Amino acid sequence: MHSSRTAPETENKIIPRRLLASRVSELKAEGKRIVFTNGCFDLLHPGHIRLLARARKLGDILIVALNSDESVRRLKGTNRPILTLSERLEVISALASVDLVTSFEEDTPKEIVDEVIPDVLVKGGDWALDQIVGRETVESNGGQVIAIDFEEGYSTSGIINRIREGAESKLDH
Repeated sequence: MHSSRTAPETENKIIPRRLLASRVSELKAEGKRIVFTNGCFDLLHPGHIRLLARARKLGDILIVALNSDESVRRLKGTNRPILTLSERLEVISALASVDLVTSFEEDTPKEIVDEVIPDVLVKGGDWALDQIVGRETVESNGGQVIAIDFEEGYSTSGIINRIREGAESKLDH
């Protein structure tokens, strides 16, 4: 799932999806409050960092599930992701706010949310609560679904466009 060059301190945070549900069961048995979020997290930016830091404060363990490369392509287009899944796993796992990171192949996180049944499901505020996939599962099991205020001015697509514009303006001269 990840390269042998992954830093050892982050390697134990990267967990194969097939092992995630049993690990979460162990953590819940220890009384840990599980927070879950998901996304592409391609080209990490301050909006991502702030979302993850705020999400982590809502519980004891923050799990981040990343869309697979194929899933990102289906959602964002053929030029994405910029970073491969193994690179994104390594980057996200290096963050102090993140306890576990895994990946999923589907276009939505419904199945993985159903497997984990987190205490808190978090998405960025660009998602309306009634549009957050997995909401029914979490709420019907007594959990909370929270949309954290979206950080204006930060988006991976915006960064990619700024890079393209910069490259194009240099070509014009």
